[in-house]
Amino acid sequence: MRTLIKVIVILAILGGIGYFGFTKGQRWLAERSKPRFRTAKLETGDLRLSVNASGEVKPVLSVKIGSFVSGPIVKLYVDFNDEVKKDQLLAEIDPRIYQAAVDRDMAAMLTRMADVERVKAELQRAVNDEKRSVALKAENPDFIAQTEMDQYRFARQALDAQVKVAEAGVKQAQANLETSQANVNYTKILSPVDGIVIDRKIDPGQTLAASFQTPELFVIAPDLREKMHIFASVDEADIGLIKGAKESRQPVYFTVDAYPGQVFDKGYIEQIRLSPTVTQSVVTYPVIVASENADLKLLPGMTAQITFQVSELTGILKIPNAALRFPPEKSHVRDADQKFLELSLSADSSDGDDKATSSQEPPVDDAANAAKAATKRIVWVQETFAESASASNDVAAPSESLYTGKLKAVEITIGESDYRFTHVVSGDLKADDEVVVGLKPPGAP
Repeated sequence: MRTLIKVIVILAILGGIGYFGFTKGQRWLAERSKPRFRTAKLETGDLRLSVNASGEVKPVLSVKIGSFVSGPIVKLYVDFNDEVKKDQLLAEIDPRIYQAAVDRDMAAMLTRMADVERVKAELQRAVNDEKRSVALKAENPDFIAQTEMDQYRFARQALDAQVKVAEAGVKQAQANLETSQANVNYTKILSPVDGIVIDRKIDPGQTLAASFQTPELFVIAPDLREKMHIFASVDEADIGLIKGAKESRQPVYFTVDAYPGQVFDKGYIEQIRLSPTVTQSVVTYPVIVASENADLKLLPGMTAQITFQVSELTGILKIPNAALRFPPEKSHVRDADQKFLELSLSADSSDGDDKATSSQEPPVDDAANAAKAATKRIVWVQETFAESASASNDVAAPSESLYTGKLKAVEITIGESDYRFTHVVSGDLKADDEVVVGLKPPGAP
């Protein structure tokens, strides 16, 4: 009998332990299987809207210096990166054949000038002969025949014409001399501007052939220390924002690979060129960004990563973009907000696999209105026991800091967005409210 009582007591104890252990195990499993959400807080702060692009650093002006005459380079006075002044001698072409042409044309001009003097002398003699014949004719008409008078007159007129021809020959010889002298001057390559030699394409002893096209000798960049240009290609979808940024004189920030830790913040939009480039149906426009370059850190040919600041919003309520992209599961949403999921599902199901024809696409005005309506969005927050009890008219409720494991929908209106946050224009949310951005993986703390 005593043994039976002991067995019954032991079984009762084991049964109690098993019952309570099973109940706690069920609660532990239920709590463990409850979804746990990743959340983020809404913030009050600034939002900078920007457009990113890449571009190439170029000088504001590149002056290409060539040669008008041909010949071997006998002297070279500058090299790469040299700073030069206007009219400074850069190089010299062998001038001997051009100097010989000057001497030849000088001799030809002197000959022409001497010929003028000779013709003038003959003209003076013809004038004197004509005067004497006129005097004789006046003294006695029989002293000289009219035929002789005509000969003297026509001889003088012919010599008048020869003087003009000889003087024209002098001018022609002088022009030839000036051309030859100019060619001699062209053998000295001078800088047309103040600047820095960014390219030298000749070497001493090299022979230039300028017969068909002007050979390029140097490239000089003036004002390289004052300003540099960055040529950026901006997509047509962003060019309206860039135009607004130019009108409001928004700053432009950029970096170059040569100085990865430095942000150049003195840039501004100088020009939006109306010359589109189409590459595989993608339309881009060149946008010229100007920047200071006093320390010569920006060199021609560098690649710049550019951020155009379009506008800046200050002191606004902003929400993480991940909260706008989070799609909850139906089982995680409370019953009262299941309709928001159904609306989302019906909108998604309207997009078929087959591509719509042009007749099935909405009109552009309807599409624009739909884009405006898309600013109304749904985000999700965790429902508290207090909210659940209020919804079910239950007076008693635990503290609001505890959550039911269900999600509640909150409708908001959004505005501009950057790569991390979006402006909350209106809605039942405030700073430091937590919104759901994702699910925690199983076993995560």
